[in-house]
Amino acid sequence: MNSLARQPRSSAQGMSGRLAEWISAGLGHIVGVAAALLLLAEIGLLLAGVIARYVLHRPIVWVDELTSTFFIWLALLGAVLASRAGAHMRLTALVDRLPGKAAGGMDALASAAAILFLALLFHPAYEYAADESFITTPNFQISGAWRASALPIAIGLMLAITSLNVVARRQSRTVAAMLLVAAAAGTVAVWLNPFAELGNVNLIIFFVGVILVGVLAGIPIAFAFGLATFSYVALATTTPTVVLIGRLDEGMSHLILLSVPLFVFLGLLIEMTGMARAMVQFLAGLLGHVRGGLSYVLVGAMYLVSGISGSKAADMAAIAPVLFPEMRRRGAKDGELVALLAATGAQTETVPPSIVLITLGSVTGVSIAALFTAGLLPAVLLGATLCFVIWLRSRRENLPPATRKSVGAILRLFVVAIPALALPFIIRAAVVEGVATATEVSTLGIVYSALIGMFIYRQFEWKRLYPMLVETAVLSGSILFIIGCATAVAWALTQSGFSQDLALFLRKLPGGPLMFLFVSVVAFIVLGSLLEGIPAIVLFGPLMFPIAHQVGIDEVHYAMVIVIAMGVGLFMPPFGLGYYIACAIGQAKPSAGIPYIRGYMIALLAGLIVLVLFPAISTVFVK
Repeated sequence: MNSLARQPRSSAQGMSGRLAEWISAGLGHIVGVAAALLLLAEIGLLLAGVIARYVLHRPIVWVDELTSTFFIWLALLGAVLASRAGAHMRLTALVDRLPGKAAGGMDALASAAAILFLALLFHPAYEYAADESFITTPNFQISGAWRASALPIAIGLMLAITSLNVVARRQSRTVAAMLLVAAAAGTVAVWLNPFAELGNVNLIIFFVGVILVGVLAGIPIAFAFGLATFSYVALATTTPTVVLIGRLDEGMSHLILLSVPLFVFLGLLIEMTGMARAMVQFLAGLLGHVRGGLSYVLVGAMYLVSGISGSKAADMAAIAPVLFPEMRRRGAKDGELVALLAATGAQTETVPPSIVLITLGSVTGVSIAALFTAGLLPAVLLGATLCFVIWLRSRRENLPPATRKSVGAILRLFVVAIPALALPFIIRAAVVEGVATATEVSTLGIVYSALIGMFIYRQFEWKRLYPMLVETAVLSGSILFIIGCATAVAWALTQSGFSQDLALFLRKLPGGPLMFLFVSVVAFIVLGSLLEGIPAIVLFGPLMFPIAHQVGIDEVHYAMVIVIAMGVGLFMPPFGLGYYIACAIGQAKPSAGIPYIRGYMIALLAGLIVLVLFPAISTVFVK
């Protein structure tokens, strides 16, 4: 009798779950089409602007206005797609170690936190859009609500999709119970108002306690940042919460960041058109016969393609499938392969056009052209330290020698690779020489890669175009949403006076600028390990750069130091997420790479110390 009574409820749950999944998939498809069209429109508009300015010498004055409107919609719809795909950045190293039931509870907690944050944010976002309706754009003279309405609409869609995903995974009761507990706790906090007299202790409660617990519990980093900031503003200050929407908007819609989705799409295009393969095959033909040759090729290939895609995962995924099969055939072990792959990911963080450098420039005001110029030599230094470790290890190996390719064969591979090899240098030269901005040159790179793929390599799969556009929107949305939420955190810390207190404390450290640099190295290694690169840069870059300037450190040199430190943390086990991504791409167990990655990490840290001690390595080519 009990089993009969339970059966209809189980069927109902299964039917509701399937219906929720169907509705979620339908919403995701609609949003995906809209995001793909917006990305194509952005590429077309920017290309038209470049042609009008540099070819016809008749700039189109309304291009920036329209692209900025499209961009905020693209960024937020990408965040919606990331919610649908579960692609928002999160730290799962601790959650993955929990038993199945506990891990499921943490997954439900992450969903509940996302729903709570989005529900709290919806009304302020609506207020913000309503306020913007009184502002008209300078060229089209249309209401600012056309742009600002992206915020409440996207937040509403994320809320709906996250809720539908909860129903589809049969977590409704657990999540509902968590939300009720949170609502009760919030009501008690508002009623008793215990935070009013705590002063800066609130910073520890919200920006250390809430964020740390949330991130370690597997809550997506953006939502942990956002929930902590909203709670602080609502419970510990008298600032209207609608101000947070303005900071979120400001953080996500900086026009420099428009290059993020464009470079992400460019990276996917390079892989699809065979350009990455052509580069790697040439380097393999040139060095593959020497002892440890393909390991050197891996370092060089990552240097060439790094930064273009905006995703280290995309960089590694473009290189590993080309090199790893041959390296395995020559006797290389899986652990050694993924360890070197992860180390090259850290080594190439400063290679332009790096999304991290673009983000850093946008939040600190440092010249992106200067960062692009400075980033090449530090990566060469770190690459040399990795090559030294490769040389030491290859001397002890007894692997069968590879056949040396003839000069003619190498020349043929070089000729085939010339169009692909030229792209990174064209992009970097165009930005550094001031021919085009980082955003404009990404558009030119897309057109160049598409033409090379269609007419030279004859490899352009039209059926992959739409999935690539959607993938670009997903990755870009997750990046830009976390930038927006981290910008809100940085604003709250600044308004509280924390940045001034931090500056005063760091200025009083013994040892002067050198001590400040080493403290920064340790801090950004830890932050890179826990928060990943972009959140760490956005959150602490605006706080640390003014202090570095006050103690007499060159801002470009400081940028190189902290970006590389962050990269080392990102790929350093046991917490560095980049290491586990490398293991997934290389199809190796994380434990297999630990014995090998230690040597590479020591080499990277040695190179980083050299970089700290000799600022000229960063600044020698900066005008």
